[in-house]
Amino acid sequence: MANLKAAFLVLVVAIFSSMASTHFLNPLILPYLKAFTKSAALAAATFFSWPPPLLLTRKAVSCYHRHHGRHGHHHRGNGNNTGASVCDSFPPDFPPPDTPTTAILCVDRNGCCNFTTVQSAIDAAPILSPKRTIIWINSGIYYEKVMVARNKPNITFQGQGYASTAIVWNDTANSSHGTFYSGSVQVFSSNFIAKNISFMNVAPIPKPGDVGAQAVAIRIAGDQAAFWGCGFFGAQDTLHDDRGRHYFRDCYIQGSIDFIFGDGRSFYENCQLISIASPVAAGQKVINGVVTAHGRASNDENTGFVFYNCSIGGTGRVWLGRAWRPFSRVVFAYTTMTDIIATEGWNDFNDPTRDQSVFYGEYMCSGSGANTSTRVPFDQLLNDTQAAPFINLSFIDAEQWLQPFDTQLILLPLASSSRTY
Repeated sequence: MANLKAAFLVLVVAIFSSMASTHFLNPLILPYLKAFTKSAALAAATFFSWPPPLLLTRKAVSCYHRHHGRHGHHHRGNGNNTGASVCDSFPPDFPPPDTPTTAILCVDRNGCCNFTTVQSAIDAAPILSPKRTIIWINSGIYYEKVMVARNKPNITFQGQGYASTAIVWNDTANSSHGTFYSGSVQVFSSNFIAKNISFMNVAPIPKPGDVGAQAVAIRIAGDQAAFWGCGFFGAQDTLHDDRGRHYFRDCYIQGSIDFIFGDGRSFYENCQLISIASPVAAGQKVINGVVTAHGRASNDENTGFVFYNCSIGGTGRVWLGRAWRPFSRVVFAYTTMTDIIATEGWNDFNDPTRDQSVFYGEYMCSGSGANTSTRVPFDQLLNDTQAAPFINLSFIDAEQWLQPFDTQLILLPLASSSRTY
């Protein structure tokens, strides 16, 4: 347990380090990062007192929800000595009633909802339901390992902002018998959606040469998943974009080595990719980080990562990607890159035979890290025709399944609870 607390503190330091290099950050995002860091620091100090205090970046509102039988009970806890309850501040008519197409479950660590953990709400969701189950998660840090099984499709996690709501655990490849099983959250079902929430793995940041220290924040292995305004915090192997068609919009993704990896077919739009690798002195040729490691194993696989209108910053000297598998495919388009990007750009995983089979493309990128004059020979500078299939949401067949952010969004009757990211 002491190691977990120490690991959390290390992650807090890493977040502060990322914030220190603000030249790559949109100023609008800084208040959220600072708020989340403050919450994380408080969480580290109180982790071993359960339940820990509610950690908020804005005023807490707890939810009231009618009983769902076996789903749980309200706990109208006394929040102070005056007889007032922490649950009294929330309007009694929230959440709205279920509809023929949606069911709404509510999670609050203080016991003001039907559930105090995210996993208990998932367990209560119906099996193979055609309805969408929206799990509304109040502000706070939820210390639990979460799994959405294959037989629980159509589930939404709706947090209160990625700087306010987070699911946190600390497994590693060693502790979970493999990197693929180390995720703080693991999603195997189809049609999963997450909005305004963070996923964190607070295992110790690996040192050079560490074995089995990979630590996944989330593994997404279901088809047709969308993430809106979410945060992904970790170091090595933060985001396991395992398989399926996925969409990420306005997300903050932090890590050091291969921090976006897998064999998904995914489109990342307006996302910030932040390296927390150790700083490298000017003039040194050390490489100590990698943004992507795509795992396309065959030319027949229609998979790949596309980063559209994103930004890359942080610390270290990193590659855009390395060829985890022989047919790795990654494209960066209209992306701003700082000077943390190594001039060669990409790596073939020390296997020159992969130079002929990988597909690594850049199109209309900018910034000091986007200079392609000394890129590896297998880097492709795409023209308009070559880029066209990748810079459209048709790359993930979005017209068949992706719905707008506001679809089935559960709004609080407060002005501050609209779109938060």
